[in-house]
Amino acid sequence: MKKLFSLLVASIMIMSLFVGCTNTQEQPAPEKPAENEQPAEEAKTIGLAISTLNNPFFVDLEAGAKAKAEELGATLVTLDSQDDSATEMSNVEDLINQGVDLIMINPTDSDAVKSAVEAANKAGIPVITLDRSANGGEVVSHIASDNVAGGKLAGEYIVELLGGKGNVVELEGVPGASAARERGEGFNAAIAESDIVVVAKQTANFDRAEGLTVMENILQAQPEIDAVFAHNDEMALGALEAIKASGREIIVVGFDATDDAKAAVESGEMAATVEQLPKEIGSLGVDTAIKLLKGESVEKSIPVALQLVKK
Repeated sequence: MKKLFSLLVASIMIMSLFVGCTNTQEQPAPEKPAENEQPAEEAKTIGLAISTLNNPFFVDLEAGAKAKAEELGATLVTLDSQDDSATEMSNVEDLINQGVDLIMINPTDSDAVKSAVEAANKAGIPVITLDRSANGGEVVSHIASDNVAGGKLAGEYIVELLGGKGNVVELEGVPGASAARERGEGFNAAIAESDIVVVAKQTANFDRAEGLTVMENILQAQPEIDAVFAHNDEMALGALEAIKASGREIIVVGFDATDDAKAAVESGEMAATVEQLPKEIGSLGVDTAIKLLKGESVEKSIPVALQLVKK
C-alpha cells in the first residue's frame, strides 16, 4: 500500500513538472520595439481667419487651402471675419484658445489686423498673411499677387482703349486694405503719363451691392464718363448693372477674374479683369505653413502670378 501511494505521488509530481515546462514553452516572448522606430508624426492644425466668405474670390482661396490641407494630412479650421476687424480679432483669439499650430490671416484691414497678429505672436503661434498684408506684428511669410502690377495692367489697358485721353471713375476697395491701396497705386501710376482724368474716386468696400449704389450716384453727378476701374470684380459687376440701367456706353475693368466677371468679359459687357489665382494663394499658404512647422526655412514674401483677361 505504501509503495502504491509513493508511486502515485511520484506520478503527480512528474505530471506537474511536464505541464509547467509545456506552459513555459507556449508563452510568447514579448515583442521588442524596433531600435530605429520613430513615433508617428502628429497631424498639424492650421487656423485660417478669412476676411469674408461672401466674396467668391475668398471662397476659392479657402477651397485651395482646404484641398492642400487634406493632401498633406493637416486639419484646417476656417473662421469668417465678415469684413469686420473686431470679428477678426475675436476669431484669432478663438484660434489661439483652440491651440492651433499656425494661423493664416487674410486681413480685413492691414492696419487693424496688427493687434490680432501681435496676440498670436504673444501666444507663440506663427502667422502667415494671405492676399492682404499686415502693417504690424511679426509675420513669417506673406503670400499674394503683386497688386501694384495688377493695377498697372488695368490702367495700361484703359489707356490703350481710350487712346490716352478721357474721364475715368475709380471704385476703391475697403479703406485700409493693402490690396485696395496697391491696386489704386498701380492704376494711377499707369494713367499718370496720359490725358486721362479720374473724375470720381469712391469706396464701395469690395461689395457688389455697394458698387451698384455708388455707381448710380456717380452717374447722376458726372455727365462724361468713359471708363470705370474697380478694385475688384464684385464692385465692377455692381457698377456694370448701374451703367446698363442708365443706357450709357462705359468701359468697365475689374480685378480678380471671378467666374461672373469672366463671363461678363466673354459676353462683351466688361472690357477686362485682372486674373489672380486665389486657390493657388490658399494652397501655397498651407504648403508654406507645413514647411515652417517642420522646421524648414520659408520665403518672407511669396508672389503669385497674374494676367489680364480680355475677350
